[in-house]
Amino acid sequence: MRVLHSQKLTTPRPPLATSISKWRRAVPLYVMLLPTVAYFLILTYYPLVHSVFISLQNFNLIGNRPFVGLQNYQAVLSDPNFWAAFRNTLFLGASILIIGFFAPIVIALSLNEVLQQWAKRTLQMVIYIPHLFSWVVVGGLWIQLLNPAGGLVNAVLHAFGVPPVQFMSDPNTARWVIILVSVWKDVGFNCILYLAAIVGINPELYNAARVDGASHWQEVWHITIPSLIRTMQVVGLLSIMGLLRLFDQIYVMRNAVIEPKVDVLMTYVYDQGFTQMNIGQATASALLILVATLLLTLLTRRLVQFEL
Repeated sequence: MRVLHSQKLTTPRPPLATSISKWRRAVPLYVMLLPTVAYFLILTYYPLVHSVFISLQNFNLIGNRPFVGLQNYQAVLSDPNFWAAFRNTLFLGASILIIGFFAPIVIALSLNEVLQQWAKRTLQMVIYIPHLFSWVVVGGLWIQLLNPAGGLVNAVLHAFGVPPVQFMSDPNTARWVIILVSVWKDVGFNCILYLAAIVGINPELYNAARVDGASHWQEVWHITIPSLIRTMQVVGLLSIMGLLRLFDQIYVMRNAVIEPKVDVLMTYVYDQGFTQMNIGQATASALLILVATLLLTLLTRRLVQFEL
């Protein structure tokens, strides 16, 4: 210990000229970062701080904006519509998270077994294309396909003697339609991530497994799937970060009949802010969602021990 202590004390410091030279080399890099830092400060963090002030005000577009303290937060937390939207968000978000997490893994492992490259690439493209469409296009497409009066799905069911199904008029059925359409739209993007991770696996691992007599299923179970854990962590964390922020698919596909069962926290914010012009309460609810998302993300990172 004495020797180590003495070595630590006698470790020479870098010359002052060397330190100055390092700082001079780093200055251009810091200057290059300035536009990015300015972008986030002006367009992200300033509006965020300003929204905190709005949430504490009786905000009016014209006229006085008196401070009301935590009154907007109390109004949000005592509003039964907020808690109904919270329950809907948990059901829809958790269902999309679970199905949308495992579906691309299964599809990627299945596509990896396709031997013909042209067939593999064609299937990848077909699965990925829905991700390129906006929710306006996707929502309108599926509403038309599921239309009980002439929609393709009901036409196929009619050919098998099944009576027309009111997919978007029954709240319970509409919930699952929104869940499955959400998974269908994004499954191709996550599948591409898993396929890229599979391509990066060292082939020597498979060769060594074959020498040891491993079956094909054992190779998948002991080599391929463990190699995807890092990608699973990224996909899972990104999905959890979006769990409480469902909006586009709900806004496009909802109607007056199913609203009580599909309205989520972000549609609550939209209705409060733009329909009822209750800006203070809408901002307070949006900040509560932001804090809940941040806590959920930190908790997930801690549980999966994920570090960037």
